[in-house]
Amino acid sequence: MVRYEFGLSDLARLRFAISPMWELVISLRALRDPSEAAMHLPWVRSVRERVRGLDLLPLLGLVPLNGYIPDFLTPPPDTPLANFADELDAIRSTPIARVRREVGLRVRDGLSPGLADPFLRRPRRSVERLADSLAAYWEAALEPHWPRVRSLLEADLIYRSRRLTEGGPTALFADLHPAIHWRDDGLEIEMAYSTTMALDGRGLLFVPTVFPARPFAVASSYWQPTVMYPARGVGLLWESGGEPPAEALATVLGRGRAAVLLSLDAPRSTGEVARRLEITPGGASQHLASLKAAGLVSSNRHGRSVLYARSPLADELVKASDSGD
Repeated sequence: MVRYEFGLSDLARLRFAISPMWELVISLRALRDPSEAAMHLPWVRSVRERVRGLDLLPLLGLVPLNGYIPDFLTPPPDTPLANFADELDAIRSTPIARVRREVGLRVRDGLSPGLADPFLRRPRRSVERLADSLAAYWEAALEPHWPRVRSLLEADLIYRSRRLTEGGPTALFADLHPAIHWRDDGLEIEMAYSTTMALDGRGLLFVPTVFPARPFAVASSYWQPTVMYPARGVGLLWESGGEPPAEALATVLGRGRAAVLLSLDAPRSTGEVARRLEITPGGASQHLASLKAAGLVSSNRHGRSVLYARSPLADELVKASDSGD
């Protein structure tokens, strides 16, 4: 159990951000062991051939299927919408002492000397090569899908911001994840190790994620205290929606349904669609049902809500519409 102890100033310093690098690092686990990431199988199938031939062995050695990942691989984002290139630069500039210390912790957990020695003996050169591997993997495996992933994560940020505005920290923490609990002026995250960290005015950073199935907590003295948690609607991320029957597709041509389809650039509930378009929940529900019947929308339950998202086919239709095709 990781526990963060709050003061009043820490509650005022809660913030949210998106980290492309965190998604990249954890996606390696899904790629290596799809049985632990069943909802990401469509992505796994699409990228395995693309990454074949890349030199990923040192990276895979630092990112085990379970256990500790060197913190320098996942620098907490310093802006709400972090840029991959900026995060890569942060990794390249990691102090040598940190590299040796954190790779040493991986050795303690089982990293082979053959993979560890270059980082311990020539850390600067090894980190540069590692950064090149990260860039190549990003280009092959995640960059083609990043607009869709980013839209899902941005929608989660908007939802969490509204929760915080409407109900304060209590409402915010209530539905982040079943493994996250607010108790006695502290936030507790169920983890395989135990530590307590006083935030001491630094606040807490929350990062919604796609690939991890459970929350992660960063309690390193080097970084901003950070909690990563699964974003809403991840189960819809790779949904194809199926092939639409021609008869059902014709019902999408109305202005109301088109507006609903355009609003689903990320998973949203019926209520969120209604508020976004300033229509009644009943009207939004009817449009969503027609779009789903046409194979243009997929749905998935998340807690008490049912979330809807465009299918890849619908994304192509919207893209074609935007380009005037």
